[in-house]
Amino acid sequence: MSFKNRDEAATILTKRLSAYKGQNPLVLGVPRGAVPMARIMADALGGELDVVLVRKLRAPGQPELAIGAVDEAGDVLKGPYFHIADENYVREEIRTQQEILRARREMYTRAQKAIDPAGRIVIIVDDGIATGSSMLAAIRSVRARKPRKIIVAIGVIEGRK
Repeated sequence: MSFKNRDEAATILTKRLSAYKGQNPLVLGVPRGAVPMARIMADALGGELDVVLVRKLRAPGQPELAIGAVDEAGDVLKGPYFHIADENYVREEIRTQQEILRARREMYTRAQKAIDPAGRIVIIVDDGIATGSSMLAAIRSVRARKPRKIIVAIGVIEGRK
């Protein structure tokens, strides 16, 4: 299924998740592109909005290729290309990405603290995924905080040919 834009994707995904309307789901957007989608979905489902912060770990010399991902707690998910980077590079890349995560948490939650997903229905929204490393890291990060249920809603999945 194709979407004209993120708003349309959010609207269609929300219709598919209508069973959760009125159950106060916690809708977590993966910054940046998915946060506006998550807002539309949270409003339509009568839920709360927050962000789930993860960053891909970039391959040496190929910043668009994810070798893994890291979450706010510093937990690292190793992707299939993790082995192409040496230990020093990985350590520095994790440090760099965690600094970005700290700055983003401050920016996104200046007005309120992060919402605890414990015991909640949580919908993790991303506008698109390629390798899946960031989404897997987001799921692990949320799962560690004991939600009742995790649902993943994605606008675009890039498949391998």
